[in-house]
Amino acid sequence: MPKISVEVPQELLDDLDDHVGGGGKFVNRSEAIRASIRKTLDQLDEIDARHGRLDDEQ
Repeated sequence: MPKISVEVPQELLDDLDDHVGGGGKFVNRSEAIRASIRKTLDQLDEIDARHGRLDDEQ
């Protein structure tokens, strides 16, 4: 799996960390970020579909 590097404001990272680890929704930051990316892409696909911008093959 490729690795990427991003800069994240501390406030956003703190909010993310509230959802990671014992009692959090995610095991680690990577899982949380992957879930966020998937959800964002799904939402963008829905928006594109409403505007007729999606190919039927996707």
